[in-house]
Amino acid sequence: MFEALTDRLGQIFEGLTRRGALTESDVTAALRDVRVALLEADVALPVVKKLIDEVRERAIGTDVIRSVTPGQMVVKVVHDHLVQTLGAEADELRLAGAPPVAILMVGLQGSGKTTTTAKIGFRLKERERKKVLMASLDTQRPAAQQQLKVLGEQAGVPTLPIIAGEMPVDIARRALTAARLGGYDVVLLDTAGRLHVDEALMAEAAAVADVSQPAETLLVVDALTGQDAVKVAERFTERLKPTGVVMTRMDGDARGGAALSMRAVTGCPIKLIGVGEKMDALDQFHPARVASRILGMGDVVSLVEKAAETIDRDEAAKLEARVKSGKFDMNDLAQQFRQMRKMGGMDGLLAYLPGVQKAKAQLAANKIDDRMLARQEAMILSMTKAERKNVKLLNGSRKRRIAAGSGTSVPEVNRLVKQFIQMADVMKKVGRMDPKLLRRHGIPGLIPRA
Repeated sequence: MFEALTDRLGQIFEGLTRRGALTESDVTAALRDVRVALLEADVALPVVKKLIDEVRERAIGTDVIRSVTPGQMVVKVVHDHLVQTLGAEADELRLAGAPPVAILMVGLQGSGKTTTTAKIGFRLKERERKKVLMASLDTQRPAAQQQLKVLGEQAGVPTLPIIAGEMPVDIARRALTAARLGGYDVVLLDTAGRLHVDEALMAEAAAVADVSQPAETLLVVDALTGQDAVKVAERFTERLKPTGVVMTRMDGDARGGAALSMRAVTGCPIKLIGVGEKMDALDQFHPARVASRILGMGDVVSLVEKAAETIDRDEAAKLEARVKSGKFDMNDLAQQFRQMRKMGGMDGLLAYLPGVQKAKAQLAANKIDDRMLARQEAMILSMTKAERKNVKLLNGSRKRRIAAGSGTSVPEVNRLVKQFIQMADVMKKVGRMDPKLLRRHGIPGLIPRA
């Protein structure tokens, strides 16, 4: 997400921050490069012009030029204006009101609307503990209603029974009645899409909105369509007045121009972003965090939140106990590999960390990636239970068997064993160390003095 833009801006600001004092011409030249980078990232021209003009006004001021770290101050000014462009504050889904609260899903065909409906249903069920009913109002696309039913089964969210030949407005009425009688908190109404914005689509969605009086009207757009997504949002905003945007396939959008243009052009906040195919791959949109990621500052807060969602607390407590007792073994290492996969693998984790591009380059040079982790896990799974608990059992013949069973080589098995022994030694020191001492000295306290 935003990789191309992050790379370009990183190069620009790295050159700026390396300098000591900055002149007005230095800042002007850097902002000219920023302007080009934003335009190449497919950000709308009026948005770029407004952003650069506002940044220039502040960046050439005496507070910046004469500051101790003028380069860093320019970066901060750009960050602050990116946040304003993206929407300043994160917008939550509005669920206030007498249940069942209706959420209307609108958008073009192929934007990921039906999948997003199921993801929102899953999110509300898991995170908000809401009782959710989903209903497909798409009578145009073949098997669209069946698709939502299948997705509902995967998400564990009930869907309204399908009645052949029923019209969208009638389905909406029936869904609201069923939700009221069934004691549901939220009803998600997935409307039909078209290959392009037309009057029939708008009229149908408007009629459903009149019947359902939704608390939220969410416009689903595909981030990969770039400025076309923004144009679609403008057309829908003129007629339906959506309360929020959900951008799908953000994980595949290296440029990010649509996201940077959406709020400024339409005035409609981005509320959620799709970051993968799984049901839980739907994140709240945080402008400040996204701006930090664009500028290569990372997003540690989101990383911590993601860890809290995916980490099994019981497993974490067991691992902590094993570390304290010095019993860390290959089973524990395999569990950590699985945990990393749950959090998106190496690329998924690195995307949240500061200096991500440099880190990725270093890891790539050392061939450290998800494939390497998968190979290491395969080696562990090729070991016997006894070997996983005690690597000292691994002689030459056992290593050859493990290499053959995992499709790897003996040198790779040797590297894994060496890394594990080093890690286990550190774990033992952590387990034996006084917590107060660890807090005082940190990890350097684990390294013996010469």
